[in-house]
Amino acid sequence: MITRVKKIDADSLAEAREIILSGGVVAFPTETVYGLGGNALDDGAVKSIFEIKGRPNDNPLIAHVCEGYDLSRIVDFDPPYAAALRRAFLPGPLTLVYPSRGKVSPRVSCGLDTLAVRVPSHPGAQAFLRAVGVPVVAPSANLSKHVSPTSAAHVLDDFDGKIPLILDGGACTGGIESTVCDVTGEYPVILRPGLVTREMIERLAGRCGAAPATLGPGEKAKSPGMLYKHYSPRCRTLLFPEDGRAEAEDAFRRETAAGNRALFLCEGKLADELNARGMSALNLGYCGEEMAARLYGLLREAEKRADVLIAVEPAERGGVMTGVLNRLKKACASADIPH
Repeated sequence: MITRVKKIDADSLAEAREIILSGGVVAFPTETVYGLGGNALDDGAVKSIFEIKGRPNDNPLIAHVCEGYDLSRIVDFDPPYAAALRRAFLPGPLTLVYPSRGKVSPRVSCGLDTLAVRVPSHPGAQAFLRAVGVPVVAPSANLSKHVSPTSAAHVLDDFDGKIPLILDGGACTGGIESTVCDVTGEYPVILRPGLVTREMIERLAGRCGAAPATLGPGEKAKSPGMLYKHYSPRCRTLLFPEDGRAEAEDAFRRETAAGNRALFLCEGKLADELNARGMSALNLGYCGEEMAARLYGLLREAEKRADVLIAVEPAERGGVMTGVLNRLKKACASADIPH
């Protein structure tokens, strides 16, 4: 199979529509990361997404719809606070998990009676969703557990020869996946943190819970991103807390003395200091939004430049940083820890 990368225009959208409606998959941009999309109503298409990604069959997908889509066609319960969240944050990087009407493939939610739905704000995503005219399920367009893609080139790195079309909408600006919020109960509960923060939701809904960052024994995931090992570069990783700088520098010296290419990943001020001292560091950024936007691109850069990535947690906490730290910790998790 030849994988074509095309800018988004009338011709590429017509091609994407034909692929989606015939049961194929298409990679497309959102404001957060690129998605690997298939027709949510087509069981075979949904199965293909799991197979192409190598995705575990207990990890649910998100249905993407265009602005103005009638949610009552696919979800069964819509509390007033959910409507308020949609008015405030959609289109945008927020996914809401509702009781499902069972109209999509049962593979989408891995047998659960819920459905995660998102309305992306990226104009290319909106054009694509309007063109195909059906809900599109789309996990991030990367091989399972690999770093999420924020450019068409990242998608091509993972899926060249495996999918027919990548719609190129430029670099994603958000950089980490959408916030996922369960709206099946009396108040919203965040299942995966992201750019729409708990504080923002709480101000609007009055109360907002947060699920544990990883699943407990026997628990089923209601949302993507709840597995322990995720978003990971293809190099060894070491993660140190914000006050573990001395230990991180010791690790850098040990690795380089052993002949390994070592590279730091840390917030801007520390990266500047380390680079000035000749200890190679990737600059994650100087604020939460900047760190979110840069994280995945730097993880992909690291796997090409380093044998071992030595990450130091940023000092900033709360807000967007909850999502950044969630992704950083999962990216650097030990591969032998079960999910």
